[in-house]
Amino acid sequence: MKITEAQARADIADLLYLNPTDLDPTDDLRDQGMDSVRLMELVQKWREAGLPQIDYITLAEDQRLTHWLTVLQTLQNT
Repeated sequence: MKITEAQARADIADLLYLNPTDLDPTDDLRDQGMDSVRLMELVQKWREAGLPQIDYITLAEDQRLTHWLTVLQTLQNT
């Protein structure tokens, strides 16, 4: 299963109790409510969705939606 931009936004927004359109792609997701526990839940969800190579450190080092979408695209195209 491919994780689309829309699915990624929905997954992130769900964890943060936001509407996907409320996510600012350039703001640090920590400022929007992301914490380490939620990040670990997201990594697990995406691993279970068929992206086993996603890891916590890669997402934690830059917590902007734009970065995460780039990471997802790169991992799914390799």
